[in-house]
Amino acid sequence: MTVIIDYGVGNLFSLLCSLKAIGEDAKVSSDPEDLRSADRLILPGVGAFEDAAKKLRESGLDTVLREEVAKGKPLLGICLGMQLLFEKSYEYGEHEGLGLLKGKIVPMKGVIDESLKIPHIGWNPLLFKKDCPIFRYIKEGDCVYFVHSYYATDCDDSIVATAEYSKELTAAVNKDNIFGCQFHPEKSGAVGLSILRAFCEL
Repeated sequence: MTVIIDYGVGNLFSLLCSLKAIGEDAKVSSDPEDLRSADRLILPGVGAFEDAAKKLRESGLDTVLREEVAKGKPLLGICLGMQLLFEKSYEYGEHEGLGLLKGKIVPMKGVIDESLKIPHIGWNPLLFKKDCPIFRYIKEGDCVYFVHSYYATDCDDSIVATAEYSKELTAAVNKDNIFGCQFHPEKSGAVGLSILRAFCEL
């Protein structure tokens, strides 16, 4: 059973549909007991980092999440959900993340070529940096769908893939049982479904 964590921020329906499309037993829940009984967890997210982090803390789900990850349960953060895994974000100020991974979230503005649009929206090929179990069914160069204005940096120990947008930006991370995708696998067609399938086999 895979539980998609519902903390009031995220595109939950399309992600649930994607999991069901690959035959995964999945549900959306904000019940701590569901998180504890799940085989694996997915932390989705869209919108502002500060609001998302606040909702996680206020719900108490941040504590449950840390406890379950400490037990070795697989966790996949998607888009803003991936960014929340890190120590800090500098999105409109400085905000504390979950601190499960070393690194910080910073704006793309001033880093990428100024001729490129922000947010970065569209399909980009993945450039593999390290082996990662959730990529077992895809190959380097396969394209996935991004929508983001901020990216993870100072996280060399966990980067497993990048995508080029005038500069190589963090596309995916992995450290032990913690995984993160800056892109949206649930919007990335067959490639995205293959990534979700691999995660659900962990």
